[in-house]
Formats: sequence, structure tokens, C-alpha cells
Amino acid sequence: QVQLVQSGGGSVQAGGSLRLSCGASGRTFGGYAMGWFRQAPGKEREFVAAIDRRGGRTYYADSVKGRFTISRDNGKNTVYVQMNSLKPEDTGMYYCAAHRYYGDNYQRPNAGDFDSWGQGTQVTVSS
Repeated sequence: QVQLVQSGGGSVQAGGSLRLSCGASGRTFGGYAMGWFRQAPGKEREFVAAIDRRGGRTYYADSVKGRFTISRDNGKNTVYVQMNSLKPEDTGMYYCAAHRYYGDNYQRPNAGDFDSWGQGTQVTVSS
């Protein structure tokens, strides 16, 4: 497992932007696929985006496609999600997650694939 520490988040008006960061410990970050999930009050945790170990493949939830961009910098052991055109329904606690994947054919993951999770960071979008 890898230790994940998140930063970013906060409050923004609808239409605004935020960027979340997630730093990972260890020297094997390049062997991990990374993801972002979110959980709104009273709702289940849901998939937001994922990226393979090299950054060549990305996957997004339909609800954020075209507005969010996941990226990673393996030299900095960090994954990001840039969130633009934010909507009130994007409000929730956001979590980054990691799991080992050394292959080159990364498929859209499920939450159960991930075994390391960040501490969560709140994103609040007001109308």
C-alpha cells in the first residue's frame, strides 16, 4: 500500500474551478493506478476519474466528463484533478485512491480495486 495525502478543495461558486492534489509516499508511485472518488451527504461514494500508471489512459464519470481532468506527475508522486465549470451537485467529500497496476491495458476501475485511500477533502459549490 501507499500513503496518500490530499490537498486543495474548498468553497467556490457555481461555474468556478478548483484543483485537488494527492501526494503519495514511496518510490513506486509509477506502479500505481490512481483514482478520484466523491461522496455527497447521504449518498454512496461514487467514481469520478481514474488514470493509469503512466498517464496514458484516463476514465471519467459521465457527470464530470468534459469538466474535470485527471493528471499525474510521477516525478512528484502526485495526482491531480482539475475541476472546471463546477456545479452544486459536485459538492461532496473527495477522496484520492491508489492500487498497484503494472500492466499497459488499464481498464475502467471499480472502487473495490483500490486499496489505499486519502484522508478526503471537502468541495462545496454554491449556486
